[in-house]
Amino acid sequence: MQLADVAAVHKLEEQIFPTPWSLNSYFFEVEQNSASHQWVIEAQHAGGKAIAAYAVCWLLGGEEFHIANIAVAPAYRRQGLGRRLLAHVLAAGAELGAHTAALEVRASNQGAQALYAQFGFEVATVRRGYYQDNHEDALLMLQPNLQAFLQPQSS
Repeated sequence: MQLADVAAVHKLEEQIFPTPWSLNSYFFEVEQNSASHQWVIEAQHAGGKAIAAYAVCWLLGGEEFHIANIAVAPAYRRQGLGRRLLAHVLAAGAELGAHTAALEVRASNQGAQALYAQFGFEVATVRRGYYQDNHEDALLMLQPNLQAFLQPQSS
């Protein structure tokens, strides 16, 4: 993600999430947060390019890669982009030296939970009333072996 992507990412954020991050939050992540790592997937279409998916992650204490936000635009869902972005994020976290990955997911978002489980995430705990919009619980999911996502070095 680059500074030029922030407005488009924020616009998607507002479409996707009931309690979106602010525009300033994204500017902070890209410009000021040294722990933050962000990515976008761009898709080509007749009018040019559009951001189809994005992620923001934090390297915490050099050990944990926290996936703070990951989303696919509604028009680009069911095309494998979420899986591709998650695989990239986990490999990047491993390359940065993180040993584990963590994220929160809505208790009702069974599709996302199933995807995360396919990548080895397990429910660690329930965070009661975590989401501000409806006080829904969040599941804290952990991936305990991020190093498994390191790409083998070719010789």
